[in-house]
Amino acid sequence: MLRRCIAIDPDVFAREHWDRSPLLSRAEALPRGFDDLLSPATVDELIAERGVRAPFIRMARDGSLLTRDCYVGPAGFGAEMPDQVDSAKVLGQFAAGATIVLQGLHRLWPPVIDLVRGLVDDLGHPVQANAYVTPPSNRGFDLHYDVHDVFVLQVSGAKHWTIHEPVHVHPLGSQPWTAHRDAITARAADEPVIDTVLHPGDALYLPRGWVHSARALGTTSIHLTIGTAPLTAFDIVGALVEQLADIPGLRESLPMGIDLTDRADISALVGKVMSTAMEVIGERSSDLECAAADALARGYADRTRPIPVRPLATLAAISAGDALVPVRWRRGLVASVAESGGRVELRFADRTIGFPGFCADAVRAVHGGSVVGADRLPGLDAADGAVLIRRLLREAVVVPAESLPPQTPGAA
Repeated sequence: MLRRCIAIDPDVFAREHWDRSPLLSRAEALPRGFDDLLSPATVDELIAERGVRAPFIRMARDGSLLTRDCYVGPAGFGAEMPDQVDSAKVLGQFAAGATIVLQGLHRLWPPVIDLVRGLVDDLGHPVQANAYVTPPSNRGFDLHYDVHDVFVLQVSGAKHWTIHEPVHVHPLGSQPWTAHRDAITARAADEPVIDTVLHPGDALYLPRGWVHSARALGTTSIHLTIGTAPLTAFDIVGALVEQLADIPGLRESLPMGIDLTDRADISALVGKVMSTAMEVIGERSSDLECAAADALARGYADRTRPIPVRPLATLAAISAGDALVPVRWRRGLVASVAESGGRVELRFADRTIGFPGFCADAVRAVHGGSVVGADRLPGLDAADGAVLIRRLLREAVVVPAESLPPQTPGAA
């Protein structure tokens, strides 16, 4: 999926642009356009017929967000929830120059769901997708920077983009552009790094922190913003610090009567705590490394989503009793395999599923991503394989696959 968004080799992109510098890719250098992902008709369908609710929609004009009551309301009998899109209100605001922002399209629209899932696999970081629909000759937001990387995919219309160098390099999620308004205003007087118009099929990559603004030209502009929230070294530090909560000495209360305004006393106390923490890290570095790595994996699983399961189709596959129903690991589901006490376990962030030890080879084969049928699981006959697959289907660990690969001659 990354190759859809960049016109250079992914390895070159990783070395020269990822988290470093913008990349402009023209339509003629990309594999295909983006009208399969979104279109004006799609936008109308989402707004008018799909029951989209806030906060999956926002509207903005001249740099400011509109209040929700400008574009949402109840939808009549049987749908009285007050946060649903009111298409007539949206029309009125759009006609007056407001930009429509469709948020979280990776949860709403199948083509975008597939794109984002593929980009998570390619990039290794959490990804999400918004759409920006701007009426002719208008803009939705002021000059600003984002705290996540973005791939801008121009779907239809044209938009003029102006890109400036960062005023705050590699901002974290807790460091928004609003804390640097004056610096951003001053940066606008500098020569832009990129000053261009995106046409349908063009793409632009912007690392977090790069200052930018955009304005639609003579027609309605629709673009997808694919946002990537990169994990950073600071996330590793945070995961490591979390593990220090196991140290009783670091959980002790500070002295009674402490004066937090006395800088000298507090600095001495901070130094003492830092020394204790560093001593613990030095003594338990291996254990802390493993614990922090597990915490990062859990955090990643929380911020990404595996492919959805289809409950009715899955239950039908369980009930069919066909030992040859092919399945595969649920793409994007994070788990590890461990053997303990004569059993094999699949360990997830929120649960552990155990199986008899003789299933170990079969569980590892499934976890490895192979498309398998009950009669093709290593170490199991077809009957035991069917029991295992039915359990994995019910637990939403595997999903039905299209078909089995050809059987290798002589394979069990």
